[in-house]
Amino acid sequence: MKPSDTKIAFVGLGLMGVPMAKNLLKAGFQIAGFDLNKEVAEKFSGEKGFHFVSSPEQAIQNANVTILMLPDSSIIDAVLWGSAGSAGIASKLSRNSYLIDMSSSSPISSKENNKKLDQLGVKFIDAPVSGGVKKAIDGSLAIIVGGTKEHFEEVQGLLECMGKSIVHVGDAGAAHAVKALNNYVSAAGLIAVSEALNAANKFGLDPHVVNKVFNASTGRNNTTENKVENFMLNDAFNSGFSLALMSKDVQIALSFIEGMNCYANLAKQCVITASEANEKLGKGADHTAMYDYVRSQAR
Repeated sequence: MKPSDTKIAFVGLGLMGVPMAKNLLKAGFQIAGFDLNKEVAEKFSGEKGFHFVSSPEQAIQNANVTILMLPDSSIIDAVLWGSAGSAGIASKLSRNSYLIDMSSSSPISSKENNKKLDQLGVKFIDAPVSGGVKKAIDGSLAIIVGGTKEHFEEVQGLLECMGKSIVHVGDAGAAHAVKALNNYVSAAGLIAVSEALNAANKFGLDPHVVNKVFNASTGRNNTTENKVENFMLNDAFNSGFSLALMSKDVQIALSFIEGMNCYANLAKQCVITASEANEKLGKGADHTAMYDYVRSQAR
């Protein structure tokens, strides 16, 4: 897929979408971008090859590839298939073009979207990302990919402009399943570390020292390595990923696990804890503020 022959519609230019789109621009792709927040257009001021448009319908005109980077499946389905009073973009996508859903979506919804888009002659790829804003900026995201092997190989070069680890895990919907499970495991680790460090602190231990022990022992995980010192123990709580999104992600994972008729006791508790923390801390709270929530609940 050559940049000179490819026009991209990028729908959803949030904290992750902006740097991802900028890396595609650096690679020479042409992008028509849309976001409900029109002020985001200023972030692309002076960027060659970028055009901000007023609707998803305008973005997809003559596009070979449409990338969605949106909050959840309900919004994605509304964009694709329409909602009360508005039509979706699916029927207007060019035949043989690609629809790449890079959001954290429901695996079941993605499988259904693949079936319906295939009937329209549109090639569906689910390609959720992991790594946060920092890796989105430097183009080193981990990208999990679902779809046919042929479709994966055709878009692999484009994905490599945004990510360093590109792994094809199976048919359409498979990537969103793996991402949902990864998000659950990550969230469970964050909650566990928050509870453990709070208990250590209450006992009179230095949580910085305790975390060093975790990182040298079997308790080591993404939270102990990357979040505790940078965002939690210093009360910064500004990693750039919201608690609301984490809460949404674990709910997707729980729905998927239960949909597979599997045991999900810990997943259920993670959903409860994330939801309670999100409600308590309010809109805009960072997911690392889970530590602050856990402290506030101590008796």
